[in-house]
Amino acid sequence: MPNNVPIVTVSYNTPDLVCNLVRSIRAFYPANPIHIVDGSDSAQVDALREGLQGIPGVELHAHGFNIHHGPGIAWALQNLPLGERCLFLDSDVTLLKPGMLEDLLAKLQPGMYGVGCVMSVRPDGINVREGEPADPSLLYLHPACMLCHPAVMLQWPLPFKHGAPMLAAMQAIHDAGKSAELLGDVRWVEHDFANPVEPVFISHPWQGTVQRSGSYNLDSPDRDIRKSGQYDTTGIPFNADLLNVIQPETQRVIEVGCNVGGLAAALKRRNAQCHVVGIEIREEAARSAMQHCDAVYALDVEAIPETAFQQFSDRQCWVFGDVLEHLTDPWKVLKRIRAVLPPGGSVAVCLPNMQHWSVQARLAIGALRYEEGGLLDRTHLRWFTRQTILEMFDGCGYRLVAGHPRIFDEPQRAAALPWIKGLAQALGVDPEQAEADALPMQYVMRFEAA
Repeated sequence: MPNNVPIVTVSYNTPDLVCNLVRSIRAFYPANPIHIVDGSDSAQVDALREGLQGIPGVELHAHGFNIHHGPGIAWALQNLPLGERCLFLDSDVTLLKPGMLEDLLAKLQPGMYGVGCVMSVRPDGINVREGEPADPSLLYLHPACMLCHPAVMLQWPLPFKHGAPMLAAMQAIHDAGKSAELLGDVRWVEHDFANPVEPVFISHPWQGTVQRSGSYNLDSPDRDIRKSGQYDTTGIPFNADLLNVIQPETQRVIEVGCNVGGLAAALKRRNAQCHVVGIEIREEAARSAMQHCDAVYALDVEAIPETAFQQFSDRQCWVFGDVLEHLTDPWKVLKRIRAVLPPGGSVAVCLPNMQHWSVQARLAIGALRYEEGGLLDRTHLRWFTRQTILEMFDGCGYRLVAGHPRIFDEPQRAAALPWIKGLAQALGVDPEQAEADALPMQYVMRFEAA
């Protein structure tokens, strides 16, 4: 029955939008359980609680840090009683008439992953535009409005990050040749996403996190956890792209900057034989990481004595997720690791890209200001681009063996890219390469000893 289907939304600092969504749901579906997975600041949470007073059947799950869209969905799947079917909606959706849920239920067949707007995207998650070559591409179920079977979702990689949170699951389904079998396209959903004059069931003006905060807050979900001092031991965010660049058969890993152990837990879920050592400079986070790592050292990696490095000579892979840019001398650290790395050993990294279009735009207008997080995090000591990342590892005795850029859907970049290409052309540099290097927010790479 439609009234038994739980409805889940993930929100961040948008109490007015969430309250509008909930009121519009209750106008047509008075009994469905509603779950709000919220990562807002404390003042925004208070406003949200006040706005929801008197509306029955609504549960607010306030995390106290920006959990982000994908990890928020994953947390709901792992921690909430979602039953056989669940409707996921963006916080800025408004229901306009009854019948939406009934129509989606009619299209969701047993065993399917989910139904909604299924579009063709590139492997980096960017939409394939009309007239562009379709290959290579994969089918992507957009999470803004999707009815799913939670049990089937748990059989595939969980949603992660914020922009294109379903990408890992969609890629895995694509690789298994099951996209047509598991995903159902509902044409009116895409029609309503375009915000037409006459929507069928919903209004979706895309006014959520991006419009309110100015970005997708993609830099690092862990960064918000670090600021808040709160650590979620059941649904800890981790960098799935970084996980995927580490070889699945790796059994001895050391993660520098392991935070509260999210990646360690993911490594062990993937390979029960994986032994993970964590190094974490913050004692509180190190204590939390002990639940997921086999051993944790509350140390500054740059202060470890030379002789002590030998105890890590059995580690097959060193992992630095958004860490090298915080070190005084990352070159020295990489050289010390190179000296103890066993044959076939590797270093996996995630590094921010300072050639990102937003940084170039801010520099052009004199607005290059340090911030509490993101690319211009005030704790960053070193800045890198694709070219200088490769130069650093090459100079420290490594060769690139795997990696890819992390590119997210950022509509506001359209105005900056032609300017970046024009500047490159004026300087005698390949404009296409300059544009390509301005797209990634981060690079995920794995290097082996040369």
